[in-house]
Amino acid sequence: MTRRRFLTLTALAIPTAFAAETHFVESTRLRVRAWDANPDGKLRFVHFTDFHFKGDRRYASEVVSEINALAPDFVCFTGDLVEDQKYFEEALGFIAQIEKPVYGSPGNHDYRCGAPFPEFQRVFSATGGRWLADESIVLPQYELELVGMGNHGVPLLKPPQARTRFLLTHYPKSVEDLHEHFFDWIMAGHSHGGQVRIPGYGAPILPWGVGRYDLGYYDTKAGPLYVNPGIGTYQLPFRFNCRPEITVVRI
Repeated sequence: MTRRRFLTLTALAIPTAFAAETHFVESTRLRVRAWDANPDGKLRFVHFTDFHFKGDRRYASEVVSEINALAPDFVCFTGDLVEDQKYFEEALGFIAQIEKPVYGSPGNHDYRCGAPFPEFQRVFSATGGRWLADESIVLPQYELELVGMGNHGVPLLKPPQARTRFLLTHYPKSVEDLHEHFFDWIMAGHSHGGQVRIPGYGAPILPWGVGRYDLGYYDTKAGPLYVNPGIGTYQLPFRFNCRPEITVVRI
């Protein structure tokens, strides 16, 4: 083999290997990240988001098994279960397999695909949890109020109903619209972390509604915010330097 041919084949092989790594490995190489907001805290819960289920049963089963193995007090989901309503029933079936109460709030695709919200409510309630679209629920055993933001958002927020207050919102940038409202913990998704992150730079492309809050922890005027990169992908079916994540929070 000539040197020129070797260099040509190498140049072709590198992007092919990159594509294989990002599509077939990193997009489903699930990571569990522990976040100790309070190392002495008694409450331990799981946050996951942006399922975007498209029929990958093996991966969905892995996600559910991982959540169940963590045995949290409860589970929070911050939207985008599916993009296409044809996957809706099967995706709800995986939510039903979670062994702890699941509390969820909607994302833009949950609205856009026309998924029936009464079915969300039925399945989430069956886990012992609740589907929270512009409403809240008080968990007296934890002296905790969970607020789920939907399409109407901030205008429907009420004064605190418990000593501790968490917010489930799909859009990270919504923290800038909360004004006088304060939360002890805020969970968001939507950004996917950009799905592709360039070392030393970050995400070159982000969806609207993210702002500067693209991934991880932020101190905000409305309270501590954690933006989860999600477990699914959207538009581009791969990830690079941005693995899918289940977050375990102690507070």
